[in-house]
Parts: sequence; C-alpha cells; structure tokens
Amino acid sequence: MSSPTTFLAALANETATAHLMADLALLVGPGDVITLSGDLGAGKTAAARAMIRYLADDEMLEVPSPTFTLAQGYDLPALALVHADLYRVNDASELEEIGLSPLPEGAIALIEWPERAAGALPPDRIDIAFNHRPALGSTARSAEITGYGKATAKVARLKALREFLEGTGFSEAKRQRMAGDASIRSYARLIRDDGVVILMNFPHQPDGPALYDGKSYSAAVHLAEDVKPFVAIADGLRERGFSAPTIGYADLDSGFLITEDFGSAGFVEGDPPQPIPERYEVATDLLAALHHEGLPETLPLAPQLNYPIPTFDIEALLVEIGLMLEWYLPDRGVETSGEMRAEFAAMWRNLLEKPVAAAKTWVLRDFHSPNLIWLGERTGIAQVGVIDFQDAVLGPAAYDLVSLLQDARIDVPEALELALLTRYIKARLTSDPNFDPAVFAEHYAIMSAQRNTRLLGTFARLNRRDGKPHYLRHQPRIWTYLSRSLAHPALSPVRQWYAANVPPPVP
Repeated sequence: MSSPTTFLAALANETATAHLMADLALLVGPGDVITLSGDLGAGKTAAARAMIRYLADDEMLEVPSPTFTLAQGYDLPALALVHADLYRVNDASELEEIGLSPLPEGAIALIEWPERAAGALPPDRIDIAFNHRPALGSTARSAEITGYGKATAKVARLKALREFLEGTGFSEAKRQRMAGDASIRSYARLIRDDGVVILMNFPHQPDGPALYDGKSYSAAVHLAEDVKPFVAIADGLRERGFSAPTIGYADLDSGFLITEDFGSAGFVEGDPPQPIPERYEVATDLLAALHHEGLPETLPLAPQLNYPIPTFDIEALLVEIGLMLEWYLPDRGVETSGEMRAEFAAMWRNLLEKPVAAAKTWVLRDFHSPNLIWLGERTGIAQVGVIDFQDAVLGPAAYDLVSLLQDARIDVPEALELALLTRYIKARLTSDPNFDPAVFAEHYAIMSAQRNTRLLGTFARLNRRDGKPHYLRHQPRIWTYLSRSLAHPALSPVRQWYAANVPPPVP
C-alpha cells in the first residue's frame, strides 16, 4: 500500500472551506470515503454542507447535522451521498445498525467524528482534520488533508488543483458545479466579478485494462487519455475560424485547463427535447465547411512539441464495434462463439474498406447536441460552439454528420435527417464539383451502422461496468437509427447477420 499523502490548507472563513470542498468534489466519485474530524465547532458540518450543496447545485438545500439521525442520505444529480455523524456511536459494531457497515455501495460517504469507529474505516479514504486558528481570526481554520491507500492519488491531485487555481488567480472564485459526461473528465464554472470561465479536470487515465493487443480500449480506438489533444485541436479549430473555447490557462502535465465559457444555449428545446432545425442547419454547414478544407495531420501543441492526429483505421473501428459482442449481446442473453466473432469481424472488415480508403478529414467524433453551444451573438458557422473534440481522428467525413443527424440522446425525425443530409451534399457540391453524392450516401450508411453498433455496446458497458443505467434508455433510439442505415443495399450482409444474431433492445 502506498504511503499516506498529506497537505495543509489555510481557510480564512467559511467561504474558503466551501471552495476546498468544491475542489474535492470535482475529483471524487461513487465509493469514495471522506472523514471529517476536529473539535466541536471546528467546521466539520459546515464542510459537509458545502460539499453536499455543491454536488446538488443548490445553495439553499437544507442540510441538517445528522447528530441525532446518525446518517442522512442524499440522492444528488450525479450520484448518491450519505452524510454520517458518529458522535453518539460508542462502538464500531453499531455501524451495522445504522446502515454504515458495510458502507453504501456506489455512494460518497462523508463521515464526521470518524475516531468513534476508527477500526471500521476502509483503508482507502480521505481524512480532513479541521483546527481553529484563533490568531488569524474567529472564522479562520486550517485543514490537514490526508489520503490513504488508493485515495493518496486524489489528495495529491487536490493539492495540484489548489496550486493551479492559486497560480492562475482563481483560488477565490466561486465554484459552480457543471454536469459531466460519460468520461473521467469533470467541470466547474469559476465565477468572479470580471466574468465566468470553465475549469476542466482531465486526469491522465486509460479507459480499461490492456485487453486489445496490449492496449487499453482508449489507446486501441484513439480516445484521448490526457488533456493535450483537447488543447491542440481547440487551437487548430480556432485558427481556421471555427468556434472552439479559448484556453486561458493550461497545466498540460496535471491535466487542468481554464477555458472560455460559451454559456448554455443549446441545439434542442422542449420536453422531450427536439432539435431546433435552424441551429442544426448551421451545424451542418459547419461540417461542410470543415470537410472542404485541406487540414493538417499534425498540430503544434507547445514550443518544441507537436500533436499528431491519430488515424481512424479499420482496426480501431473494429475494436469499437466489438463492444456490441462484449457487452450488448450478453445483456440480451446471446452467447458469442469464436466462429460468430470471426464472421462478425470479417463482414465488417470488408464493409469498412471503402470509407477508410476515402479522403480523410478531421473527425471530431462526438459532434452532437450535448457538445454544441449556440453562440447567437456571432455570425455564420461561428455561431456553433464546439466543446468536445479531444478524441478527434483522421477519418471519413460522413462520421460526424452521422453523429449530428442521428443523435443518440434525442430523436431526430427521419425527415429532418434527410433534409440536412441533402443540405450537406449540396454544400459540398457547390465547393467541390468532384464530390460524389452516391458514394457519400453509402459511406454515411456504413458509418451510421458502425457508430450505432458501437453505441449499443458502449451504453451497455456504461450500465454494467460504470454503474450508469440511465444510458440504457437511449438504446431503442439507437436501434431505430441502426435499422435505417441497414436498409442501404451496401449493408445487405450486415442486415441479414444482425437479423439472425442481434436481438433488439428492451424498450
């Protein structure tokens, strides 16, 4: 086990305590245990309340001290949390009676007075010891933060984050939680009198063990494992007139960025959300303009440092769609044999040869409504703010158009999809008379089938491996998109194979 990691934080007042707990909240997740110790009035409950309110994104949320209830649960937007006070616990054996032994699975645990049950605490935890500092004022405190076991890395990262915010002048900015995505990244708005910016936390981390010829899944399919690709692609897009966030400050080694805040005006409206056609038209125009340009394969990142954009080759595409065999089919009760896997790979390898051999462009990879911000004060295609492109690769132009027009999270009506596909083709023909609409339509169908096959597996994995069951509700929509693309004559073999081997998702 690694040695404990400790650092001290000076807290001038309760606001400073709230900032510390918000910074910690950016780095922790389900299963993490945080203990809060100190004398009566040292600030333990204030610290717990600050973290709970931050994670709830509700400054007025009632957070009573659990001194008498012993434990209080919260079902927060991103996760569950239990706030416990062990002051009235006499023996660790009492923890089972109040539902704290074992600790609730998949929840953050905030525990005050941990010394009352020291022997029952998990070896992987974060301890925060608060102390009065009367010489500096009645509200001044110090916090000694210590990480044990697997939590040592998070405490070290918290220290690095605090140093980054201090060095950039944002240590006293108000923190506001932002919803995350399906990745390891997390975000917060930093609010000062002079404006609002976004803090991105992007720790270096591969996605999964090395199961694909000695590579993790993220390495095999060219997903970004650190913040460097985001910075390089952002600069490359802005240099060409596209709206990617300006990066104010960057720590490339630690993976912290402070970027421009595009706001929250989106591309969908209503309940259930529906596309705003006029905004989707501009996003379609953006892709046509991007795909018309001759784009470099390597981008400058820092002095003496370049970033080569990886190629979306057949091997990467096959690993992606293999997620359906690994995760989706088992969920649907289908056992995959070696022969079945070989048939699947051979069929797809043959089908993917055409789009992979076509002229390559920047494929931003997740060009869809959650990652597009409407910038109404700008003009033309600059009105489309793009915020998620760190996984960009060199590949078929059709891929990002599929991402936009077959949005996995909202229903894009087929009539709108066809109208926008036609709009894109007309724009490409206007700028390039050699553009072949029939060839592009075939590539569009192939990349649609590839992407939606992958998403069936990805969302099954997010449920089973990562404890995110809400992604399963998108699977019927993905199946609808997949069925549309399989109707193309070029995909006849895939259509027949899926009909024989792939059951539809549960509604």
